[in-house]
Amino acid sequence: MGKRLQSAVMQPDRVEKRLRRTKPICSCSSPRPPFLTAHSSFSWFEEDVWSEIAKFMDGRSLVMLALTSKWFHRMIMEDNIWKLVCLRDLQVPAPDHVAFKWINLYTSSFDWMRIGAFFLESSVALLTDRLNLPAKIPEEDATKRMLQSCDCCLLDNVKSGIWIADLQLVRCPVCDLNTCDGTMQTLDARHIELFLCEGFQNGSWEYELIGSHDVKERVDGASGAIFDVKHLEDRTSRAVFDLKSWAGKPNDWQPKATITLHAVAVNTNLQENEGLHIKYQTMRAGADGQVVSIRISQQLL
Repeated sequence: MGKRLQSAVMQPDRVEKRLRRTKPICSCSSPRPPFLTAHSSFSWFEEDVWSEIAKFMDGRSLVMLALTSKWFHRMIMEDNIWKLVCLRDLQVPAPDHVAFKWINLYTSSFDWMRIGAFFLESSVALLTDRLNLPAKIPEEDATKRMLQSCDCCLLDNVKSGIWIADLQLVRCPVCDLNTCDGTMQTLDARHIELFLCEGFQNGSWEYELIGSHDVKERVDGASGAIFDVKHLEDRTSRAVFDLKSWAGKPNDWQPKATITLHAVAVNTNLQENEGLHIKYQTMRAGADGQVVSIRISQQLL
């Protein structure tokens, strides 16, 4: 017995080796499924995600979001986002080229718009104050002769692209009453870039009268329309000539308007009257520039 204890004391290395070889009992571990692995952390600042979200936000909401941080301001102010939002809200196709940023075009479009937007693909527009489809589009050079013969005219060198349409009513300068329905209405159409152009802002571009005529008899309504000649035979454009489908009933004196992809028209039913004085006006981008604004006005005689 004493020899065994002495031997254990004299050989500590062997005891240590035995202890090292001893392994703890462990259970079997199965492979970890891939769906249980740790996911990468989610980032709120994913530009692709917010670009998709921006497609469903209006202009005011986008501006409010841009004010929350520098990151959102940089992302929201991207021109492609405002292009998408502008075309979505105006419901028109994209033009080939624009001279200004889309956020500025968006602001100028929705600050002053009561009817909507339409698209002039060609550089020729048909203007008319009577919504009866002409059997033949006039080809005379003199605008005045065209207006007198068929109450419509062709306007060349019109700037193509997106156009904004508005309806203006002018009250009688004599009575100036809130109950006055007005004595003149104007279909006012302008190119989307007009309000941002220097020539318009400094007043150097002015409206010029291209023709006028009188209807010296009672008329049931005052109408005005602008068509893209290239799409005059389109189903949606021809539907504008069906006045009964969109104008008010005979005893409805409120102005009505309709707009399609390539045309716009207005109509106001009139009470007893002695006729109308009708004017066609255009604004050009300089003396020999393209037409950037069109007005068709009707005033009671």
